[in-house]
Amino acid sequence: MNVLEAALKVLQEAGKPLHSQEITDCIIAGNLWQSSGKTPAATVEAAICVDMKKKADSSVFVRVASRTFGLNKRDVSQVNGQSLATVPLKNLPSNKDISKSYSFSDAAERVIEQFGNKQPMHYRAITEKAMEMNWLNTEGKTPEATMYAQIITEIKRYQKRGEQPRFAMHGKGYVGLTRWMGRGLAFEIEQHNKRVRQALHKRLLAMRPDEFEELIALLLAEIGFENIEVTKLSGDGGIDVRGTLVVGDVIRTRMSVQAKKWKPGNNVQAPVVQRVRGSISTHEQGLIITTSDFSPGARAEAARIDKIPVALMNGEQLVMLLVEYNLGVTRCSHDLIELDEDGVVLESSLGIS
Repeated sequence: MNVLEAALKVLQEAGKPLHSQEITDCIIAGNLWQSSGKTPAATVEAAICVDMKKKADSSVFVRVASRTFGLNKRDVSQVNGQSLATVPLKNLPSNKDISKSYSFSDAAERVIEQFGNKQPMHYRAITEKAMEMNWLNTEGKTPEATMYAQIITEIKRYQKRGEQPRFAMHGKGYVGLTRWMGRGLAFEIEQHNKRVRQALHKRLLAMRPDEFEELIALLLAEIGFENIEVTKLSGDGGIDVRGTLVVGDVIRTRMSVQAKKWKPGNNVQAPVVQRVRGSISTHEQGLIITTSDFSPGARAEAARIDKIPVALMNGEQLVMLLVEYNLGVTRCSHDLIELDEDGVVLESSLGIS
């Protein structure tokens, strides 16, 4: 078998989509195909992606999530014109035995959830357990430092958006999950911020068209767009904007943006994505922003790898970005005092011996 035939065989046997690493593990365990390279999973994933790009809808493979592939809903008994035997794979590990790689933060959450007993764990112990379970795929020499840095970065990003982080720091390198906290100050802050985000979303829906237009243009500028030009105000509650997204003064991407102020429940459908893609000029990419959401068909249409990329931003993501860039909200800070952990200063000042 070649690599595509082996991947198809594995997915047929599994009966469900698999991560590219899982597909590769099954291929190697079943002795279906051998790679002389150091990264066989990358070879498998690249072969599948090339097949999907080349054959489009006629490919037997379909991407269902990041680095995760399934089978197209049609007859997949053949690939490259060759019939595949339906004999079950031998020596194929069960799904529970197949390792899967996660991001550092996702691996940390999984470790704490399964091995923390609802108690904080030190980031070094988290990293050690994640690598022991083969949940991390890294060649870095300091995975513990990377783990700690990514957890801290994620917490700051969530807090900047006014959203409760999934991790909570407990001092001296210990990390827990905020959902274990249940009640308390962090819980009350998150509930307050949630109500503010909901109120902000309602305010978006009540805006006049020119106000909404101005806000979207301002948000795009904050994100990093330059040369922003509002081209028209459409009759369906949407505006068209063109601009250049600049990243680090190095990467410049010309983008055509359509923003639709639609009520919740009135989701953007696939034809809208198609029309936006059809209006995009050469060397442009697309972005659709809506105060509502996108239908599954619209998301599938936007994700087609054989077409011009069209990014999607729904109402929840729009509100999160507005909060992150302090548009329509203000931030309040208060002093929080706690007892000294070791109590030495307290005992000395009170004359306790």
